[in-house]
Amino acid sequence: MNGIAAPIVAYEPAPAQDFLKPRRSVSVVMVVYMTGEALQQSIECVLADALVDELVVVDNGSTRMEAARLKRLADSDARVRLVQGQGNVGFARGANLGARTAAGDVVVFLNPDAFLQPGCVAELLRAIEGRPVPSLVGGRVLNADRTEQRGARRGDITPVSALLSLSHLSRRIPAWRRYEVHWESEAPPEAVIPVPTISGACFCMRREDFEAVQGFDEGYFLHVEDVDLCWRVRQEGGAVLFQPKAEVIHLGHTSHASPLKVEFHKGVGLARYFRKRAESLGERLLALLLSPIIVCTAIARPMIWRVRGRAA
Repeated sequence: MNGIAAPIVAYEPAPAQDFLKPRRSVSVVMVVYMTGEALQQSIECVLADALVDELVVVDNGSTRMEAARLKRLADSDARVRLVQGQGNVGFARGANLGARTAAGDVVVFLNPDAFLQPGCVAELLRAIEGRPVPSLVGGRVLNADRTEQRGARRGDITPVSALLSLSHLSRRIPAWRRYEVHWESEAPPEAVIPVPTISGACFCMRREDFEAVQGFDEGYFLHVEDVDLCWRVRQEGGAVLFQPKAEVIHLGHTSHASPLKVEFHKGVGLARYFRKRAESLGERLLALLLSPIIVCTAIARPMIWRVRGRAA
């Protein structure tokens, strides 16, 4: 199992709490692509939660054995709906397809290598109740050792903040602290708070929220679509919220996809995002100038990881 089962303790389903009766129906949408062993455990955690009415699995690409296993699961469990045959259409398009297929009033988007912890769905539902449209609520994404994962809650991601965070200048120079993108090292809040950006590994939206912003921008193939979604929700006057009590353990890097391809798409997505949100002429020129640098830096990262791994 390569240590995948270690982070998860025996799962105790969250009770259907009184404040959720009557409640909105809940669909979990999971986009799958060559996930590996973590997928089965992730699905088990979802189906163990009493508040989950439906699990929609969008299979963008699996091994023949994994695809057959998903088909057997869908045939044997009425709560599971399987979407197959579209090929690898990317995460954003796959997530939109899953949301259209889902019957729930509230949609929880969950990575296939993420494990819902007890009470996570209940806390997401509690946090989004009564919020303005559009809104979204992200959970507290944890590493296997239960430390908060990088990217779980973030500042506003702009070319300036990205450069200052990447260079660590935002941490070294007090006056630039406001440009720091990553907030995971800060003490977690005790209650729900607004943040500029949350992680796409686990978050929820009501159907009317998702439709108000027309879902994910399908111009992104993989990565940064969650950043874009948060930005568009805020542009519409909505709320992006972080719920520290909604915990999920996210393994990350479990896909059998090439790290080079993954980082390439991440770089392309980030460059596209900066171009998309640029308003003034100066911002557009900066975004255009940075685009090739961002993509090249992203491509170089897996090569650096490989060299460092060999050196170690």
